[in-house]
Amino acid sequence: MDIDGKGDSVDELKGLRITSLDDDDDDDDEDIADNDDDEDDEEEEEEEEAVILGFVEKPEHNWSLLRQQFPSKAGGIPAWLDPDNLPSGMSCVCDICGQPLQFLLQVYAPLVEKDSTFHRTLFVFMCLSMKCLLRDQHEQWKRHPDKQSRSVKVFRCQLPRANPYYSSKPSEGNVTDKPLTPGAPLCNWCGTWKGDKFCSSCKVARYCSQKHQVMHWRSGHKLECQQLSLSPQSSDSNACYGGIAQIKSQKVASKSLWPEYEIQNEHESEYDTEMSGDEGLANNSLIPRNRVDDTMKSLMDNFEGDGDKKSWASFQERIAKAPEQVLRYCRSAGSKPLWPILGGRPSNADIPLCNYCGGRLCFEFQILPQLLYYFGVKNDADSLDWATIAVYTCEASCEGVDYKQEFAWVQLSTSIN
Repeated sequence: MDIDGKGDSVDELKGLRITSLDDDDDDDDEDIADNDDDEDDEEEEEEEEAVILGFVEKPEHNWSLLRQQFPSKAGGIPAWLDPDNLPSGMSCVCDICGQPLQFLLQVYAPLVEKDSTFHRTLFVFMCLSMKCLLRDQHEQWKRHPDKQSRSVKVFRCQLPRANPYYSSKPSEGNVTDKPLTPGAPLCNWCGTWKGDKFCSSCKVARYCSQKHQVMHWRSGHKLECQQLSLSPQSSDSNACYGGIAQIKSQKVASKSLWPEYEIQNEHESEYDTEMSGDEGLANNSLIPRNRVDDTMKSLMDNFEGDGDKKSWASFQERIAKAPEQVLRYCRSAGSKPLWPILGGRPSNADIPLCNYCGGRLCFEFQILPQLLYYFGVKNDADSLDWATIAVYTCEASCEGVDYKQEFAWVQLSTSIN
């Protein structure tokens, strides 16, 4: 492939660089099996799929997580691909409690088969309330209502190589990379959503919602606001909040954001010769063994039959090859999540069609609960927890501007249907 080809430029991008794993032209149009299909056949198919594992690491350089580096990352604030046309309105909040959603992770996943997906990133957000997540699980079982109330939301954004925001030349992969535009100003409290509301006093601080304005005011902006109001440079400060500051690094006031990590990837096949089972967990995992044991016991206490136990044993055997994985990616034809338990798996009919083109959705990646350990989430009864979150996206990755909302299926340790 010549030097201007898409594949070459994708290879030079840093972080989690995922392209389509479709290498089988024989597309099997049979429906995904319902919950009562033969599990052994499903496990055999799963073993044949090429899976990419995601691991979190503290970034060596802060600039490596800026949007011009096209990062895959977890925690902190999102590195928006399209920095101007962000999700807005009710898309930004939990449909159940109305609180602004918190950034969970993003996956940079360009597809080489289309010009429009030269850059492509998937963003996952969720509410911090476990009560909302329980309600969310009820909602996902409602087959194709006019509107679902969700606490977990996924957005897809894609850009062609020639776009207004980034150079068409391959990234240098260092601090010299710069975006072409500063992007929309973001909320000074959460750094996540568009700051389209001003502080009425200083006219400098921006917010995505009145709730975040109140939180910022109570946490110290009340004093800062007086200083900004008296400063002769306040009229020029908007550029700092919404312009140059975003090209470098967005500083936010909230202390409740999850810690920020870079996501690095490895092919699962590289772990086939590693130790698995209890011995592998004891020797290879950075996660304390007592935390692993507590999690296993908690899940086992919820199992109601041999089906759950068999599914969990199969899941644990597969995960034990690389117990620190927080993400599993596989967009190949017919790929399916690795379900921890038997209950709560969707049938083919439970997965909706694309809201934009009406086409089928396909499984793309799943998020494992190990991520919560790295985020420092407590293992309490009311703390946020899940068995897995499976993300389904438009099979055609349909085109269009802005951010398109995709579909997340949440499986909890005690599934409700």
